[in-house]
Amino acid sequence: MTGAGPGLALRAKVLLAVLAVALVAAPLYTSDYVLSILILCLYFAYAGQAWNIMTGFAGQLSLGHSLYVGIGAYVAAMFFVKFGVNPWLGALGAIAACAVIGAIIGVLAFRFGVGGVYFAILTIAFAEFTRIGFDHLEWLGGSGGLFIPVASRHTMDFLRLRGPPVMFFYIALALALVGLWISAALLKSRFGYYWQAIRENEEAAQALGINVFRYKLYAVMISAALTAVAGVFFAFYYNTLFPEQIFSMGRSIEIILGPIIGGLGTLAGPIVGAFVLTPLADLVTELMELLGIDTPGVKQVFYGVCLLVVVVFLPNGIWPAIAKRLGFPPPGGHS
Repeated sequence: MTGAGPGLALRAKVLLAVLAVALVAAPLYTSDYVLSILILCLYFAYAGQAWNIMTGFAGQLSLGHSLYVGIGAYVAAMFFVKFGVNPWLGALGAIAACAVIGAIIGVLAFRFGVGGVYFAILTIAFAEFTRIGFDHLEWLGGSGGLFIPVASRHTMDFLRLRGPPVMFFYIALALALVGLWISAALLKSRFGYYWQAIRENEEAAQALGINVFRYKLYAVMISAALTAVAGVFFAFYYNTLFPEQIFSMGRSIEIILGPIIGGLGTLAGPIVGAFVLTPLADLVTELMELLGIDTPGVKQVFYGVCLLVVVVFLPNGIWPAIAKRLGFPPPGGHS
């Protein structure tokens, strides 16, 4: 592909510009229903990017990322409901809380050599312990839930995150773009190179002088902090928080499937995965309702089928296959 660099760069920029314009203008030509699906797509694109830093870049598998979504949501909602603190300031508290919790988990795991599937189980355990704890925390609603008051869905109050779906659409779009920018910046930095070395061969990275413990800990803390913001968005978009819902294993699965199906360890993978999986999952749910089929777990079965299809036919994910077809550089450079 030598000599094709400028053309490929121009093609990529044009494609990104077209997609950006289409998304920015989406509220002008879409229905409220489609807009709600787009908000979910952007939300999962951002949350998937945050998870991808820990697992896709640094190779530390987390299956309990709902922990950081839930903590981020509850911290910001608590400050707002109980003390009247602005959600944006509450988000700072949420970020700090999740970074500390991520550090605790990382230190406990990496200091004692817990890795691989055992680290993944540890993340699930922390999410479950937290769910049980919040279930019995009556001050924050317990199992009955915590509710954020909504004065009006028609009045746009950006500073207090009170407003119509259009406002949340643009916030979600900004989050997805910022998440992409942060991921790209990290991947091209020393952090990114060290993380990839650790992911490919931890012993070799250690032999080269990389402080494996420190950089794995950085990956967990950064990923946790970014995921906290997804929790804040979730809280103020839905206005209701239930421990059983937000800390559930199903929430973690929804976050991680996008990057896996889209292309683990790539920049575009979480976005592509979210925009493919979210509308299809909603379509399946709507179809089951139209057919009058009320079978629990249909969405989970659909997720499993999608994962199976991608693993068998597109083992590297959807985005690497698309990039190859469009003539982009292979995502070996994590494009």
